[in-house]
Amino acid sequence: MLDTLITSKTRLKLILKFFLNSRASSYLRSLENEFGESTNSIRVELIRFEKAGLLKSFYKGNKKFFQAEVKHPLFPAINNLLMKNIGFDHIIEEVIKKLGDIKSVFVVGDFAKGLNNNIIDLIFVSENINHNYLTELIQKAEKLIKRKIRYLVLSTKEFEDYRKENKGIEPLLLWKE
Repeated sequence: MLDTLITSKTRLKLILKFFLNSRASSYLRSLENEFGESTNSIRVELIRFEKAGLLKSFYKGNKKFFQAEVKHPLFPAINNLLMKNIGFDHIIEEVIKKLGDIKSVFVVGDFAKGLNNNIIDLIFVSENINHNYLTELIQKAEKLIKRKIRYLVLSTKEFEDYRKENKGIEPLLLWKE
C-alpha cells in the first residue's frame, strides 16, 4: 500500500528505516550498502527529509549519521501509518491482548533494523504462556496481515541473556504490560 502513496523506492526505504524504529541511525555509505542504491539518490532524499525537519543529523568521527526527529509533529502519524501498514496493530489486538500473561513483546530482525520484509520476528517475554493458544492466534494474525510471523517465547532471565548475547542489535519494543 505504501508504495502506491510513495512512488520513490529510496524515499520509502528511508521512511521504513527511520520511522519504524526511532532509535535507528545510519550514515550515507551504510545506507548505500543496505539499500543497494546509489549514494546520490539516497543523499537527495536524506537532505530533503533533514530540511523538512523529519530527520536530524549528528557526527560520529567523520561520518554524518541520520536519525528520525521524534519531536517533529508528524513523527507519531508516520510511525502509526507504518505500524498499521505492516500489521503490528493487528498483532497487538489479535495476539498480545488475548494472551494475558505477557510482560513485553519485541520486534527483532529486519523490522527492528527498519527494513521491510514479509517475515516479522517477535520475542514474547513471559513466565507462563499457553503455546498452543499462541500458535492459534499467530496463525489468525498472519492471515490478517498477510505476513509470516516467527516468534520466540523467553522468560525475563532468558531475554536478559539474549540481549547480552546480541549487543548492538537493539530490539524494538512493540508492547509492554
